[in-house]
Amino acid sequence: MDITIAIDAMGGDHGTRVTVPAAVAYLKKHPDDTVVMVGLADAIGAELNKLGFADRTRLRIHAASEVVGMDESPQVVLRGKKDSSMRVAINLVKAGEASACVSAGNTGALMATARYVLKTLPGIDRPAIASFLPTVKGQICMLDLGANVDCSAEHLLQFALMGSTLVSALEHIERPTIGLLNIGSEDIKGNEVVKQAAELLQASDLNFYGNVEGDDIFKGVTDVVVCDGFVGNVALKTAEGVAKMMGGFLKEGFSRNVLTKLAALVSMPVLNAFKHRLDHRRYNGASFLGLKGIVVKSHGSADAFAFLCAIERAAEEARGGMLQHISEHVDKWHQARQQTTGEAL
Repeated sequence: MDITIAIDAMGGDHGTRVTVPAAVAYLKKHPDDTVVMVGLADAIGAELNKLGFADRTRLRIHAASEVVGMDESPQVVLRGKKDSSMRVAINLVKAGEASACVSAGNTGALMATARYVLKTLPGIDRPAIASFLPTVKGQICMLDLGANVDCSAEHLLQFALMGSTLVSALEHIERPTIGLLNIGSEDIKGNEVVKQAAELLQASDLNFYGNVEGDDIFKGVTDVVVCDGFVGNVALKTAEGVAKMMGGFLKEGFSRNVLTKLAALVSMPVLNAFKHRLDHRRYNGASFLGLKGIVVKSHGSADAFAFLCAIERAAEEARGGMLQHISEHVDKWHQARQQTTGEAL
């Protein structure tokens, strides 16, 4: 299946210096796909010339006259920057000219614009941000990671439906296990929203494992972890901070003196494997689930390799038919719920 990816070339901390090399690297790995670079044509062209990439049939430039700043208000961007590279890229998805959109731009502006342009899928109240994190068993999908600070039990159930479908589409797991992030594994733990969400999940056809705690995330106890955006974002940033601290400790310890530097040389294969396994760049690319189109958010400070991973995430979702699967799963759940409600009445 050939895929066309629309890329917000101007988004992120580094703009075209990262997005263009990443797009070229993607096309070299996927010779049947197409990329549309959206943004300031001269800036994109200059980067392509530096790289000596001349195949303009597979990499097209779509001009957009405005750029969204990383600190701009979502409301200002939504109302005042209708020709931004971010919005034009999303418009291409809506028009069916691209299978997915990837941007490293302002998260709030990207979510607001994507939701306004694409709208949410039937049966989904709020989009959620989902990403994959490394575990001792492989990786785990976690959502929501910041789109929805306050959630109802129904919203958490919808997140579980979308997360389960995403894992099924990308990881080819027929019935992914769902864990509900809580302060304890017992049913009596947690606030009322989490308790109600557990009841809804238990009554659904999802493969609900039960409550999981923070340390269960990286044990890989379940395939999906569900929480509200406030908790999810705090957990994600905490994990990133711990990973950086561990890396700093290792670097400091091995550079202390001549003997530790020699020990570092001997341990280099192990250290490189450790670095690769915990390399956050490999997991770059958060999916905006629940929209009528595929939108993947790259970290704003991503380098070319990390942005490449985000592009590949978007392509995987498009190839896996994620949107159709989510729509079918949500529709099936609503029909089953209506039948149950009708029988009860």
